[in-house]
Amino acid sequence: MLPAPGRLLPGPFYAEVLAVIDGDTLEARVTVWLGQTVETRVRLRGIDAAELSSDCQEERDLARTSQAALQRLVSAGAIYLADITRDKYGGRVVATVLDGNGTDVGTHMLREGYAIAYDGGRRQAWCDAGPMLTARR
Repeated sequence: MLPAPGRLLPGPFYAEVLAVIDGDTLEARVTVWLGQTVETRVRLRGIDAAELSSDCQEERDLARTSQAALQRLVSAGAIYLADITRDKYGGRVVATVLDGNGTDVGTHMLREGYAIAYDGGRRQAWCDAGPMLTARR
């Protein structure tokens, strides 16, 4: 069964990264049709990275490490967005982000310890969650 119109854009859509906001969000220029582009913020589906604006120094340190890791992963060239939906807060979308080889960037961030799995629900502050990730520094 196909999704209802406006609920899901299956893609993949070619995108150019304009900026890496943090370890789970980037800004991109997405080609949506011939000669048509949209600039938007994109949250990587299925992950949560530490917050740069946290009150906790350890979380801010992890956030910078995660941000740098995402920057390295998407700086190699083209990315593609798939399974695009609206974010619950508006102003950005949630998507599976694929690198030029078709590798899921979010899965890579999880596997390498730069993020934790996230289903879109309420998130707990990283410093309140117990032991911090052992992200590669």
